[in-house]
Amino acid sequence: MTRIKPRTLLTIFVLLMPVALSTTIVSAQSKAEGVIKGRDGSKIILQTADSPKLIVQLTESTDVAQVQGALKARKKKMSMAALVPGLPIKVEGTYDAQNQLFAKTIRFKGNDLEQAQAIQAGLHETQMQAEQNKEELEKQNAALKAQNEALTEQQKQIEANKAAIAANTARFGQLDDYYIWDEVTVLFGNGKVKVDPQYVSQLTALAEKAKGVNGYMIQVKGYASASGSAALNQKLSEDRASNVTNILLQHGHVPLTNMLAPGAMGESHQVEEKDKSAENEAANRRVVVRVLQNKGIAGVM
Repeated sequence: MTRIKPRTLLTIFVLLMPVALSTTIVSAQSKAEGVIKGRDGSKIILQTADSPKLIVQLTESTDVAQVQGALKARKKKMSMAALVPGLPIKVEGTYDAQNQLFAKTIRFKGNDLEQAQAIQAGLHETQMQAEQNKEELEKQNAALKAQNEALTEQQKQIEANKAAIAANTARFGQLDDYYIWDEVTVLFGNGKVKVDPQYVSQLTALAEKAKGVNGYMIQVKGYASASGSAALNQKLSEDRASNVTNILLQHGHVPLTNMLAPGAMGESHQVEEKDKSAENEAANRRVVVRVLQNKGIAGVM
């Protein structure tokens, strides 16, 4: 019978140790798959097959991407702002002592993001209520016409209700997954992208106010006047939005996880499409900063 020398056993142990450690490290990685039910800043509420409210924590290093292609082999890096309620995702990360999953990578596929945005929490109920109000107003209008405009004051009230419903519907049509809490408009000189120092205090105050809103997000959208080429105006609006975002991050100390990706709108959404006066052109050279709260957060938290 052949005996194995102690030195040989020690050599085998040293060689196998990295394999054992590697196995332990890999097993520490956990995966979860489900639908986002709510978002509170860096915290995601995920509904999975095993848990109705699994807490997923985002970090500055969380890698978010959309898988593309027939074989799902290509990845498009995405902002954390894409992680909205209703979006199916796959998460890989590690659990802490409180059973919260700290996300290392998050993936979602195809057009799931577009579909999730279309079914944001609260949007369907708002639209249904608007339709019910509209039908009721139409019935009231028919009755008023049959009475030969006898109830003039009531007709005025109905028209006022129509205007309120139209304004409310327009607001949700533009921001169908968020409530607007506050906003600041930053104006720029012609061809300029540097933020005037007078706006720093306003942006800082807005950031401080935002921190009192549960699950807040900050949206930054840059615009340009119609003067010059479309390509140049697009670049100007992008640089303006980026510079305002930097002030919010550096002076307002807003976490990256609470920032929506800056939007560059170029010369779209002019203040007055037909009036190209110098005053209106100046008003078009702007960045609009809004404090938003996700309707999903407002509904479930």
